[in-house]
Amino acid sequence: MGFYFSPRGGSAHACRAIATELERHRVDVKLLAGSRSDLGAHADAKRFFAGRDLETVDFTESVRAETPLLYDGGPGCAPIHASYEDRPGAEDPVFASLDDESFELQVKAWRRALVTAGAGESTMLYLHHLTPINEAAAREYPELPILGHIHGSELLMLERIAAEPRPDWPHAERWVERICEWAAACSQIVVNSPDGRRRAARLLDLDPERFILIPNGFDPDFAPRPSDRQALWARHLVDEPQGWRPGGPPGSVRYRQAELAPLEGTVLLYSGRFTEVKRLTLLIEAYAAARPGFRTLTALVLLGGFPGEWEGEHPFGTIERLGLNDVFLAGWHEQSALPQFLNAADVMVHASVLEQFGQVLVEGMACGIPPIAVARGGPASIVKDGRTGWLIEPDDAGALGAAMLEAVNDPDERLVRGEASRVEARRRYTWGAIGASLAGELREIESSRHPLLNRAANLQR
Repeated sequence: MGFYFSPRGGSAHACRAIATELERHRVDVKLLAGSRSDLGAHADAKRFFAGRDLETVDFTESVRAETPLLYDGGPGCAPIHASYEDRPGAEDPVFASLDDESFELQVKAWRRALVTAGAGESTMLYLHHLTPINEAAAREYPELPILGHIHGSELLMLERIAAEPRPDWPHAERWVERICEWAAACSQIVVNSPDGRRRAARLLDLDPERFILIPNGFDPDFAPRPSDRQALWARHLVDEPQGWRPGGPPGSVRYRQAELAPLEGTVLLYSGRFTEVKRLTLLIEAYAAARPGFRTLTALVLLGGFPGEWEGEHPFGTIERLGLNDVFLAGWHEQSALPQFLNAADVMVHASVLEQFGQVLVEGMACGIPPIAVARGGPASIVKDGRTGWLIEPDDAGALGAAMLEAVNDPDERLVRGEASRVEARRRYTWGAIGASLAGELREIESSRHPLLNRAANLQR
């Protein structure tokens, strides 16, 4: 299993959970993953994927080099990974800006990493995202079948390239060709939602039948549990803050105990990265417009935002610009901490307009927290409007504010939808069932490409 990036988003959590579930279904998994040991536990693959059979590629030395993209180190190293997002000043530049020389150095490093990880001894490669690992695998092990897994961010870059020419993306068309070639070389590709399958088939020019529709799931820790809300918010906002402002480290946003009064009422919670498609500026502005109509104390908490990473206006700037004293930045926390935050909230708010899945919605629903989300992409297939949550149209600040008003001012309805969402999550999104489906797909691909090998394996079982 290959994961090109250092851990920082939902796809890393999905990769970790999938590896665990496949092993529970008697599939031996060796994981090759990118890592940033210089950024602490959040981005260190050895910590994040602890307990796995793991080989890492560390980008730390490349970041310290004068030209990170041209870094040509030894085993266990690689040039800094690229990104599907274009964030000014980011250490990881957008793929569409990388020239052939930078690309070839990426492929060289990942070919070496695949060999070191023993990929040639496997019967299949399971590659998350479409990245230079795909090219490295095609050159080093052309005979091995590949199961791809699209998490959505690659589709966003392809859509931006198709929408308008970008002078600052001089190699965009070549990267479109590469990504399409890598997708075409996959035996099958996992996508998480019907909308994701439609988008992927169109952008990658593939038959929809090439895609396997399998959602993400949630860990058993995501369940309703008692919460000492005041103690939790005091700890994470006052005593051990992790919120950060532009240019500042985790903890550069700190609150006083007296400022936490709004959190004694209804808590709306966002959890995720601070990227443009998440529409955080819109979310905060919609909240500000709805505030006069709230009948009880209400607060909005923004959980997440990988340190130093944001697009557009930073939420701290939006909060300052609007003069809000009831919107809080809680910072980035490990996945294991998320259940306690969810159980200290009343409603999930998610304004993202291009979400292939929306795993945090499922996790919140499993805790009995109803979501407000956009009726597009993955959220439209997860949330049932009027029953398990609220669905609104994309970029509709008025509808978003109205949904927040209804959720805050009608606690009985909120509880009804919360319980319905908990039942729905447990019916559709347990990792156990998802792991069984994936294991079955892997064996089907193995059987079609390696019939004699698979027949022997079945006899041994």
